[in-house]
Amino acid sequence: METNTNWGQSVTAVVIREGRVILARHAYGPGTGKLIIPGGYVQIGETPQDAVRREYMEETGIAIEPREVIGIRFNMRDWYVAFRAEYVSGEPRSDGEENSEVLWLDIDEALSREDVPDLTKKLIQAAVCGGGLELTEYSGSTRNAPQSLYCKH
Repeated sequence: METNTNWGQSVTAVVIREGRVILARHAYGPGTGKLIIPGGYVQIGETPQDAVRREYMEETGIAIEPREVIGIRFNMRDWYVAFRAEYVSGEPRSDGEENSEVLWLDIDEALSREDVPDLTKKLIQAAVCGGGLELTEYSGSTRNAPQSLYCKH
């Protein structure tokens, strides 16, 4: 088991380019076969933004730049942050472990498919609507830990 991971902290990002969204076919666990938005766990010492960049590159071969926070899911033990992100470069490819394929899919098709989970659909819709919480600079004590504040502008 990896010891450099915050198992209760995970991230994802919706990347839309030319009317299409990037999705990955999940290859393990209860979501096997489902088309989901790539993402994963935050490693110790890593910001959520760095984690989502790393996860996208590892799982899809695509470089992204996270922008607004479009969704947060949490419970008593963990949290999951969803960004809207911009495509930077790369061609989609499977990592051969966590997913069996990575593809650009037309947004309307993604929203109508039965193999796309409701959570993925809700986040795609949030990204399409625009807006969200934006990274905001502020001054204050951080105790040498990376911190980010996202607010509505």
